[in-house]
Amino acid sequence: MKETDVTDSIRSAAVSAASADAGLHVPSGSVRGQGAGATVPGPEPRTHKTAPPRRHRGPLYAALDLGTNNCRLLIARPHDHGFRVLDGFTRIVRLGEGVSVTGRLSDAAMERTMEALRQCRNKLRDHQPDRMRLIATEACRAAENGVAFLERVREEIGIDLEIVDRRTEAELAVTGCADLIEETAQGALMFDIGGGSSELAWLDFRGGRPRIQGRMSASIRSWQSLPVGVVSIAEKFGGVDVTPDVFEAMVNYVAEHLRQFRGREKLRQMIGTHPVHLIGTSGTVTTLAGLHLGLERYERQKVDGLWMRREQVDDTMRVLLGMSFERRVAHPCIGKDRADLVLPGCAIFEAIRREWPTERVRVADRGLREGILISLMDADRVHKRGRFGRRRPNGQ
Repeated sequence: MKETDVTDSIRSAAVSAASADAGLHVPSGSVRGQGAGATVPGPEPRTHKTAPPRRHRGPLYAALDLGTNNCRLLIARPHDHGFRVLDGFTRIVRLGEGVSVTGRLSDAAMERTMEALRQCRNKLRDHQPDRMRLIATEACRAAENGVAFLERVREEIGIDLEIVDRRTEAELAVTGCADLIEETAQGALMFDIGGGSSELAWLDFRGGRPRIQGRMSASIRSWQSLPVGVVSIAEKFGGVDVTPDVFEAMVNYVAEHLRQFRGREKLRQMIGTHPVHLIGTSGTVTTLAGLHLGLERYERQKVDGLWMRREQVDDTMRVLLGMSFERRVAHPCIGKDRADLVLPGCAIFEAIRREWPTERVRVADRGLREGILISLMDADRVHKRGRFGRRRPNGQ
C-alpha cells in the first residue's frame, strides 16, 4: 500500500472502521502490553510474495483493536507531529455475537475472528514493526471463554493480545480523537459507541489544557463504561424492524445506565455556562454523517472532523428511523453488515444527547488504534529526550 502523509492532524492519516463499511480494507493497528520487546512470529512458507525488506526510515509502530464487532489493524511510522500510515486491515467479525445472551463466544464467531487475525499476523510479519500493542476489548472481557480464546490465538496464530480494562479503553479513545476537540472549547464529552460496551469521558480544560495529544487523557474529569453497545442492544430489542416505540425503549434503557455517571449534573451545568461540545467516534456517528452529507459511497475525508448541528442530527435520525431494513441494507453508507446495528447505535447516541444536550457534535472517524499509536510514539519521544535531550554542565 502506498504511504499516506499525515501531518499535525491525524485526520488525514488515520483510516478507520467507517471506511470498512464501504467494503475497503484500510489501515488499522495492533500491539501487546506496552509493546516493549514484542515480537512478530518468524517467517513461514507463504503462498504469496512477501514485502521486500524495508529501508531504514525510522521505527514502525502497529496497533490492533479486536472489539465486539470489528477487528482492525494499523501500521504506521512517525511523521512530524503525527504519523504516516503504511498498511492496515479492518473487518467486521462480530466476535461478541450472542455473548449478552449465552455469556460465551460462539464457535462461528471465533472462526471468523481467527481468519481475520491470520491476515493481521501476515501483515505484521511482512512489516516487522519495532513497537506494537495488540488489544482486545468488551467481547473478550465479558465472555467466560474470552481468555481461553486469546490463548488459542496465541498458540495457533502466534500473536498475543492483551485484554484492556474499560478505563484504558476510554483513555485510548480520548487520545485518538483529541486533536478534533475545538481549540476554544473549555470542555468536551467524548463517546465511543462499541459493539458490547460504550465509553464516555468528560474532558474539563478550565484548569488548563494539555499541549501534547498523548497526554489529553489527563484532562478527564469523569468517565463511564456503559455495559451496552450496538450488538447487545440489538440482541435485547432487535435491530431489523425498529418501530418508534422500540427505539424509545432502547433510549430509555441506555438512559438508566447514564444516571450512574459521576458528575452528571455538574457536566449539565457546565454545558449551560461554558463552550462544550460532543465528540463521537463509532460507526454510528460516521454513518449518520454520511447520510447527512448524502454520500453515494462512504468517504472518510469528508466525514472525519465534520461538525453536525443538533437539528441536523435530529433530521438524519428521523430519516434513518423511517427506512425499512431493506433500504438500510441497500444504502452505501450502511450496508448489510451494519443494517441491524445502526438504529441500536442511534439509540445510544440519542440517550447521550438527551442527557447532555449541546448545540454541536464533531464526528471522528478514528479511535483506539490511533490512540495506541500516538501513545506509543509519544512515550518513545519522551524517552529519547530523557536520554539525549540534556546538555552536560559547563559544556562537558
